[in-house]
Amino acid sequence: MKLITNKHSEIKTFELLLNSIYILRDNRGIALVMVLILSLISLVFMSGLIYMVTSGTQVSGIEKRYKTALEAGKSGRDIVYQVLSSRGETTSLKTDLESNSIPFAITAPGNCLTQKLNTATGDWDTSCSSSLNMVTYPTPDPSTYDMIFTLGSGPAYSVYSKIVDTVLGNSGNDEELIKTGVVITNPGDVTVMNIPYLYTIEIDAKNINNPIEQAKYSILYQY
Repeated sequence: MKLITNKHSEIKTFELLLNSIYILRDNRGIALVMVLILSLISLVFMSGLIYMVTSGTQVSGIEKRYKTALEAGKSGRDIVYQVLSSRGETTSLKTDLESNSIPFAITAPGNCLTQKLNTATGDWDTSCSSSLNMVTYPTPDPSTYDMIFTLGSGPAYSVYSKIVDTVLGNSGNDEELIKTGVVITNPGDVTVMNIPYLYTIEIDAKNINNPIEQAKYSILYQY
């Protein structure tokens, strides 16, 4: 009887030992799984952080390049305004620009630029394009825009411009300030209402060395 009792005790002790081993193994397995999960979470977090930093740098660079192209377009816009004021007499303007290292060229065929500046869109010659499309990349097509000038250096920007619509008015050429010939108005005189010319202009500014850096303007200009 005593022998049987000892055997039962040994069996129970062995079972307890096995259970302890199984529990230990289970705990180690759970710990390993938790470590793997935490490592995965850390990896995802770090990947997201790196992506955010990288994306922020890229977006910042894109914005900087766009703003530079935007400023080139604004400078080109100011030159176009001078062309409008000249009403087609661009010889002196061209001389002034080139003396300041700003190459300027009129690419509109024939006297199209003069027509666009002084006549309504419906009266333009058929060779004078009123399309909004300007082919400037990869190979510029001069027949699709009216003028081009180059601004800046390192990087330099090509600015393409085109008048796509003209509404006639009665305003004359810009004659600066008139200092002589001033008369007193008669109350009986009829004052002619000033009706300005309206020009719709497209402008495309591109980095010469990297044409994807560009800015476009659509302008309605009252003269």
